[in-house]
Amino acid sequence: MPMLSERKKNIALSLAGIAVVVLAASVGFASEGGEAAHHVDKGAQMKDFGWRVLNFAVLAGILVWALKKANVKASLADRQAQIEKSLKEAQQAKEAAEAKLREYSSKLDQAAKEIDEIHAAIIREGEQEKERIIAEARKAAEKIAAQAALSAEQETVKARAELRAEAGRLAVELAAGKLAGAIQKGDHDRFVGEYLDKVVQL
Repeated sequence: MPMLSERKKNIALSLAGIAVVVLAASVGFASEGGEAAHHVDKGAQMKDFGWRVLNFAVLAGILVWALKKANVKASLADRQAQIEKSLKEAQQAKEAAEAKLREYSSKLDQAAKEIDEIHAAIIREGEQEKERIIAEARKAAEKIAAQAALSAEQETVKARAELRAEAGRLAVELAAGKLAGAIQKGDHDRFVGEYLDKVVQL
């Protein structure tokens, strides 16, 4: 912008110089024309023509100098180049922004996909852990049931053995006659019945 205002100043000064030269030439022409009206002189006419040619050459030179000094075409070309450069930079910035947008959109899609995969993996691991815990609980229950059954069987065997031992002892005592006087027929039948009931329960 400062360069453009400097050029405007140069153009204005050049135009002012041209105006001064033109004004001076026209004043000279008027004075010479007034003198020529009183008497016609070919030498004066040639002199007048020479001055006119000189004035025209000076005016043309000043005009050419002013145009070169102003360099209007170069100024317009520079301005056009600056505008084209600005448009090109704006286009590049737009393309860069669009590329960034595509990059971030792709990253966002990838992150969403990874989140879905992690969520699915967590659900699978949860289901697997649940199945593992249920299987371990079933094994533990089966083991406890087997131990309970074994303990019950062992207790049954033990009770049977104790009853057999008790029955054998009573049989030996009865056979030896130790209880012959103390046990009556009813007691004997009762003992035998109780023994048979216990054996049947086992």
